[in-house]
Amino acid sequence: MKSDLQTPLDLEEIDFSHIPVLSQEVITGLNIQAGGNYLDLTIGGGGHSRLILETAEDVKITAVDQDLDALNAAKENLSEFGNRVNFIHSNFANYQFPENTYDGILADLGVSSYHLDNPERGFSFRNAASLDMRMNQQQSLTAGDIINEWEEKELADIFFKYGEERLSRKIARRIVENRPFNTTTELANAIAYSVPPKYRYGRIHPATRVFQALRIAVNDELKVLETLIEKAPKALITGGKIAIISFHSLEDRIVKHGLRNLSLLRILTKKPIIATEEEIKENPRSRSAKLRIAERKNID
Repeated sequence: MKSDLQTPLDLEEIDFSHIPVLSQEVITGLNIQAGGNYLDLTIGGGGHSRLILETAEDVKITAVDQDLDALNAAKENLSEFGNRVNFIHSNFANYQFPENTYDGILADLGVSSYHLDNPERGFSFRNAASLDMRMNQQQSLTAGDIINEWEEKELADIFFKYGEERLSRKIARRIVENRPFNTTTELANAIAYSVPPKYRYGRIHPATRVFQALRIAVNDELKVLETLIEKAPKALITGGKIAIISFHSLEDRIVKHGLRNLSLLRILTKKPIIATEEEIKENPRSRSAKLRIAERKNID
């Protein structure tokens, strides 16, 4: 069935442009210093890293990303900085954090515009695409595997846990009754027609929370975030800063409590830093961004 909920998109040219959110707040919070050594765990298109490199002389960056498309785009976008940037293809949870090395660490947990706007990656239901959602396309598990193979209770559980979807059971039942699904729009339609009309035509598309939950499950996002918070602070030098930008309450809760519970860190942001109205107008995807910053203590 062709979706009337689908929004056409001009796909002639999709690149890995990265409009860095909370950019000035990140630069100020990390206190970029000349000759500093910084770690960008989610390089994306290189937006934040470019700002760091341009802020002070002789800054060096280790740039990590699990998505080869992102890494290749960043290599091109930051080519002028030469060997000041070291690129590493890895999920940040698997990165071998060297102890007492970095003046600052940044993790921007948001899904990039490239992922949302490129239908081939399957993150969005605005255009028909395969149910993929893998950040690292070398891994095997896809959203299609979860939707078409997992038990109804498992689906309901991830929709509720990762998407905070209150109609998770009803949606999961509809999916199981109508699978297999091959495309994002097929799945989005099935979700839309499994909920009451008032919910179907609400402020957000009824498939939004389910797609968020699938993306989190495919990429094991909350577990790798917990691993990041456990490992990364040890890689800071004394006085070094860690800045983490999250985009939904599940992530922010982990960041808030994870940073607070580490004895080697001092919290610098009692409340998360959010985008200004001016930034939100220029970049609507910054609306939900929350930045938390902590500093490594001098612990003998």
